[in-house]
Amino acid sequence: MAERTKPAKRMPANDRSVFPRKISLNIGTIIFGILFVYIIISTFLYMTARHVTSYQVTAGPLAKNQTFTGLAVRSERVITADSAGYLSYYARENSRIRKNGVVYGISSARQSEEEAELTEETLERLGDDIRKFSQTYDSSDFFSTYSLKYQLEGDLLDARLSAAGTGAVPGAVTVGNQTVSTAGADGIVCYTSDGYEQVDVSGVTKDLLDEKAYHITNLKTSERIQAGDPVYKLVDSENWSLVIPLTARQIVKLDDVSGIRVKFLKDGITQKAAFRITQNEDGSYFGILDFDSGMIRYISDRFIRIELVTNNQTGLKIPVSSIVSKSFFTVPVEYATEGGDSQEIGFLRVRTDENGAESVEFTSTTLYEMRDGKYYIDSSVFQEGDIILKENTASDRYIIRETDSLEGVYNMNKGYAVFRKINIIDKNEDYCIVEKGTPYGIAQYDNIVLDASKVKESQITAVGK
Repeated sequence: MAERTKPAKRMPANDRSVFPRKISLNIGTIIFGILFVYIIISTFLYMTARHVTSYQVTAGPLAKNQTFTGLAVRSERVITADSAGYLSYYARENSRIRKNGVVYGISSARQSEEEAELTEETLERLGDDIRKFSQTYDSSDFFSTYSLKYQLEGDLLDARLSAAGTGAVPGAVTVGNQTVSTAGADGIVCYTSDGYEQVDVSGVTKDLLDEKAYHITNLKTSERIQAGDPVYKLVDSENWSLVIPLTARQIVKLDDVSGIRVKFLKDGITQKAAFRITQNEDGSYFGILDFDSGMIRYISDRFIRIELVTNNQTGLKIPVSSIVSKSFFTVPVEYATEGGDSQEIGFLRVRTDENGAESVEFTSTTLYEMRDGKYYIDSSVFQEGDIILKENTASDRYIIRETDSLEGVYNMNKGYAVFRKINIIDKNEDYCIVEKGTPYGIAQYDNIVLDASKVKESQITAVGK
């Protein structure tokens, strides 16, 4: 019996797993592949490249001026009461007073208000005082209104004294039931005391400069006082001093200074002072700043914040690490000429062809510097041994061979290192100050190479942070 052949098994029509899938290429796949390869290569090059760090040029002094807290020393004395009683103040606080001007009155009982007839002169004086006060009034310092009150009361008392034919008198005078006291000298009236009134510059110690231990006493009172109690303080000279502590380093820096500009940080005013260094009894060194004006501005301050204006050199501030030295050819200035119809400066260079025939061509170049009768020209334009002619001559020749160097930095504003000349006017270990406006130099906000030792001129720079 013949063997029956089994029918072949048919594959499902939708089953394509047994056949290899053909990859189809299209323009999108090709572009994506190219971009992917480009990104990989660019990333590799960026990671392995040597990056150049930039520095943005700033303007200002080389270093900040030093600040100090100075102790004010003045010619001042506390005036005490001659008798017991109740005080009435007639001089405005921290205001000037003339000799024999009325400062205060004292009576055995509290004063009551009195009516007085005012003259035109008195009214005008009162108006002037009120106008001056309104121009400088600060709502955060309401206590100053009491000073105005005392000033107006003083004006009224002066009017009463004048009406009575008494006027300004030395010492004390009785007006009504008051004994009126006057100033013994021209000066400034203060109604505070701090115990520093008898201190002079030679007696200053470190302990006296301790602001935490400082205490001030207000001498104004409505209570009854006793004879000998302090009433006010009189500062009778425009000459005054500030004493500042000095470290050993500051002593060395200021040793040769005899005069210095001082900026008062309270109001920004700058004033010239005589300067000297002294060693006091406790062995401490202090700087003494002597002034002959401006004392009234700081009459209410014992400790004054100041800045010594010692860094006068200002310009463009750059790091020392950015400085590089470049060699230039030096050529006598008389060989320079203008080229044809242009205003370019250059030199007449002698060219010799292969047959020995000479020709003259004008070659323009940048003149980086003129010093000692010579121009500094770029060594990339001319070569050692080049011959140049003086204009309108055929025999007056100069062979370029002498060189000298200039200091500069690499400017990287254009994406590659370009040498720019600098003139240093001040320098320390980390930074230097260079002149502004130098021809072929740098300007504020330029980007320069931070470390010039890592870059060559004309090298393409990748700005890093």
